[in-house]
Amino acid sequence: MNKEEQIRIVEALLIADSDPLTQARINTVFDNDAPSLKNAVEQLNNFYKKHYMACEIRSVAGGFQLVTRSEYEVWIRRLLNKKGRLKFSSAALDTLAIIAYKQPINRYEIEAIRGVDSSGVLKTLLNRNIIKIKGRDTGPGRPLLYKTTNKFLEHFGLNRLSDMPKLKEVTELLDADSTLGEQITVFQESETDSPFVDTST
Repeated sequence: MNKEEQIRIVEALLIADSDPLTQARINTVFDNDAPSLKNAVEQLNNFYKKHYMACEIRSVAGGFQLVTRSEYEVWIRRLLNKKGRLKFSSAALDTLAIIAYKQPINRYEIEAIRGVDSSGVLKTLLNRNIIKIKGRDTGPGRPLLYKTTNKFLEHFGLNRLSDMPKLKEVTELLDADSTLGEQITVFQESETDSPFVDTST
């Protein structure tokens, strides 16, 4: 099997699998002499760009995923809106943003920030596998701790949590338009106190 055939196989795997493709998974597919996924992706992306293809391969959730280019988003949204794509309420997005930036975090801390009961929203996010239970806090009552999952990264097109907008950037947006919200003030902490240490799920 030559290198071109291997690259075509990698492309077929990217098309067939909705989950991000990793080198470890590539190694299980080939009996021996598995190709370098990173090199294959680079060559495929060069081909797509050269021939003005509507797709590209991006780093997502620790692997690679075949996606459509951003300039076609408006057309894809029209299609997906008719198919019932996974959507989030404003309360769910509010809660998810808090968890993403403050994880691991317990329900009472979330509710202290939001000012409302969040048990129903947490249950919805858990059922959709966007967040998961990390363990228990050491505080009174040892409440459950929540953190985001790989599905969160996939849904928002992120490779790792550190790819999220920095809180300083979000604050600048809010300063420019106060109608965007006020809750960002609870996140205004030192950039050195990064919550993005453990990205495992």
